[in-house]
This record gives sequence, C-alpha cells and structure tokens, in this order.
Amino acid sequence: MLSTNEDFWRHTLDGLAVLSTVDMFRTIGLPSSIEELTVVANSFHTKPLRRYLQSVERYHVLGLSLHDYQIYEGNRHSLTELGLSSSIPKNIEEALGYDLTEKHSTVASYGGVGGQSNVMHHGHGGKADEAEIDSERFFRFVAKAINDHYSRPSGLPLILAALPEHHNLFHKVSNNLSLLPASIDANPKSIETGELAKRAWEIMEPYYNGIIEKACDEYHQAKSKGLGSDRISDVASAAAASRVDTLLIEADLQIPGKIVGDKGSIEKGDLENPEIDDLLDDLGELVTKMGGKVMIVPQEKMPTKTGVACVFRY
Repeated sequence: MLSTNEDFWRHTLDGLAVLSTVDMFRTIGLPSSIEELTVVANSFHTKPLRRYLQSVERYHVLGLSLHDYQIYEGNRHSLTELGLSSSIPKNIEEALGYDLTEKHSTVASYGGVGGQSNVMHHGHGGKADEAEIDSERFFRFVAKAINDHYSRPSGLPLILAALPEHHNLFHKVSNNLSLLPASIDANPKSIETGELAKRAWEIMEPYYNGIIEKACDEYHQAKSKGLGSDRISDVASAAAASRVDTLLIEADLQIPGKIVGDKGSIEKGDLENPEIDDLLDDLGELVTKMGGKVMIVPQEKMPTKTGVACVFRY
C-alpha cells in the first residue's frame, strides 16, 4: 500500500500524480505543488501533466566555466540538472586532450658575477594568450556539443549561465539558434538551484509570453479567414480528421464530456460518471495523437471564452 510506504513518502517532491487502472499503478513526482484533483474515467486525465511538461514553458540552462560545464532543464516551476551524455567529454582536459596548450617555458643560463648564473626564462607565448586560446577552443567545443546533443533534438530555448566576462566569447563561437540573447551573470555552481531557476525564469517569461501572444495572433488571423474556431464541436470533428494544426486549451477549465466515434462526435455528461472525463483533456490527447500541437494556456491569456482556440491546417 502506498499510504504505508515510508520510503516512498520520505523521498517525495512537492507534487504527485497518480495514474491507476485495474492492472497498472504508477506515480509521478512533480517538483512543484499542484491543485488537488481526482478524476475517475475510462481514460487518464493528463491535462495538468501536459501543462507541466509542455515545451512552451521548458528551457535548457548551460552552466559554463573555463574548466567544465553542466546542462539543466527547467520550466516555470523547477530546474533539474541533466546528466551529460556519456559520449561527450565533460571538462576542458577531456575536450581538448593533446590540443590543450601546455603552460611551459624554456630556461637558459648565463654566467654571472662570482660564478653565479643568472637564469632567464623565454616563454613561448604569454600565459594570457595561451589561456584565451584554450578558452575559445573549449567554448567552441561546448557550443557544438550542446547544440548537437540537446538543443537541436529538443528545440528548447537555451540560457547561458556563466561569469559576465565569458558571455561575449561564448555567444561569438556558438551557432546555436536556440541560444537566447540574455544570460545569467553567475557561475551556477556558486548559487543554489532554486536561485538559478528563479533567474532563468526571469529571462524565459518574456520569451514564453511572446510565444503565447504569437499563438493568439495566429488564431485571430486564422479565424478571420475561416481557418480557426472556438467552437468545441468544430474542434472535435477537425481533430478526428487530423485537421488541427494548433490547439490552445484553457488550463484550469473542465468541461464534462467525451469524444465518441471516429467522426469526433461529442457526448456531454457528468464527471461523477466514470465513463465521462474532461472534454478539453480528451481534445488535447486526440490532437496530439493526430500530430497537432497543443498548448495549455492560463485563463487570463486565452483569446476565447469557450476554453479552446483552434487553428486548422486547411
């Protein structure tokens, strides 16, 4: 029994999702608290999880120093360090190997007064120049590794966290289209993860708001051309026909009902009935299944009053 599992409760996070059927029981820990909700239906209610995991709120943070680097993934609620891929070097020594500039000098002795020798050091390039060469090589390697292994596969925005003197060089050598112009002025190892998450979301929030505003503008433009709708019945039939390109769903609204048949017909009902779920949740799952994009949007940012705003493919 989960209620008596002391080890489980000793290692919980701030939020918890439980998905259960007769044959399956699964728990999902969430780093932030969520509003209590119980849904009994013939399908899982995933809208709260969808909002938590949706890409429009997610981002990467690259923690960079002259010696090593880390990659984090976060959203408005939390930030978690990811383990670097086992296939890529983790620090400057592993990344540059034999190309790491040796800090060396040659020594020549000349006869001095009283038989004592005067030692003169002839350096092969100043240490400052050598350090700059190594830094640029290392930053260039990190930029490519993060782009290849994280940014390009995920498409998530990337925020640099590094000391201010490193920002210009990294932005100069990086070709990462996901790298945001604004950066965090700190070595992430010197601050707590909660503070790093706070600073990252301060950068991400305007970017996130811009995505939502753009989606709302696209909806209004599409609707004016007959390629958008806020009627749930229209959205359901279009979703079933794989015609939905983008669907905006109001985050905290529930509409009792379900989608029946392959034509996207709607059946209203009562949430007390286990055969009935949140219609908006079912719409989101169907659109995702058909290859459309779903965005869970706070009520105050929704462009409609019906709980949905849809852009059709055709």
